[in-house]
Amino acid sequence: MSEETELVYDTAKILAALPHRYPMLLVDRVVSFTEEEIHAVKAVSFNEDFFQGHFPGRPIMPGVLQIEALAQAAGILAIEILGLAGSGKLVYFMAIEDAKFRSPVTPGHLLDLRAGFVQKRSRVCKFWGKASIGDKVTCEVNFTAMIADA
Repeated sequence: MSEETELVYDTAKILAALPHRYPMLLVDRVVSFTEEEIHAVKAVSFNEDFFQGHFPGRPIMPGVLQIEALAQAAGILAIEILGLAGSGKLVYFMAIEDAKFRSPVTPGHLLDLRAGFVQKRSRVCKFWGKASIGDKVTCEVNFTAMIADA
């Protein structure tokens, strides 16, 4: 699967792959992926629960939720590439490193989520992640996840 695959995960397939549900499901679609990298999208809506309390009058998506969206995209990548679908295994956050927030994300934006493997092992994987709106980077992070039973 070294070629790029296009729009392979719609909402139904994302729901089948990830245990997350509203309001914590932060990936709306997967545009493409390779064996090393994924490109997913989060449509940021004013109706998101966190906007009610996160800077009312100037709603901004919390940076930690941008990181969570990147981790969910990376989780889909790991499930697909490591053959975890239907195995009962989950991808759990272990560490967040070098998080940098560059620009605010507000309602109405399409947040591009790109994540990829830094290190691939059977039980622990390291990833890089970058969120952006168009050409403007909003968040960059490195993180580690553990593959374990649910």
